[in-house]
Amino acid sequence: MKKLITLSVMLVAGLLVSAQATKPEKVSLDTLPSKELRSIENTAFDVGEKLTYRIHYGFVDAGEAVLEVKPSKWNFSGREAYHVVGTGRSLGAFDWVFKVRDRYETYIDKEGIFPYRFIRDVNEGGYEIYQDYQFHPEKRAMKTHEEEEFATPDFIQDLLSSFYYARTLDFSNVKEGDMFEITTFVDGEVFPLRVKFVGKENIKLRKGTFRCMKFVPVIQEGRIWKSEDDMHVWITDDANKIPILVKSEILFGSIKMQVVEYDNLKNPIAKIK
Repeated sequence: MKKLITLSVMLVAGLLVSAQATKPEKVSLDTLPSKELRSIENTAFDVGEKLTYRIHYGFVDAGEAVLEVKPSKWNFSGREAYHVVGTGRSLGAFDWVFKVRDRYETYIDKEGIFPYRFIRDVNEGGYEIYQDYQFHPEKRAMKTHEEEEFATPDFIQDLLSSFYYARTLDFSNVKEGDMFEITTFVDGEVFPLRVKFVGKENIKLRKGTFRCMKFVPVIQEGRIWKSEDDMHVWITDDANKIPILVKSEILFGSIKMQVVEYDNLKNPIAKIK
């Protein structure tokens, strides 16, 4: 159960750590010049969206993860931001055995869909992690709460913002075998997070049947996965591009996550009546 909800937030993003992690170079923010910020089109989500996922460990309801897009009380360099909050908690018998209460926050630039700040506050059965990353996209750098400053690739994502940036990608002409990569900062390292498109399927869930695009994250074998093909992510085949179902076979069992509620979507969902 340890780190189950943390893993599940990563499953929601549909992006798992690959083997090519690199340590970023330490820098001084004061010495770096400012560069232009990007603007990209986002038709997938907006303030008010709320997604609720139920996490199953084997046949047991083990936890719940909720993602909400809220307005930000701050702007950054005169630019507005989304405030995204992700929470995870254990349920039922798992809550008695191993209580999980996790909270993730990210502040995402509305125009460029890149992060300004990421907060991770994890408490899983007494195992605690706290991270507070401040991103400086104009300098292509970031700062941790331990006051360490690092150079980063252009518009690097955090663990939670990568989920929302992925939803802005254009899948309209996607072909089987196409790969997509997002560069992300996780636990002090830079990771190229990759997914591969493998086809389209109709998926039946508690909420109904949905038209979906199916992806396989390119993941590191031998840690908690048996092979690269042991995890699959289904994303709604519509303008929302919501990860609606995730299945993963792991070394000590299986995890399934599915959407049980969705509110205030920006576009009609690909539900088959």
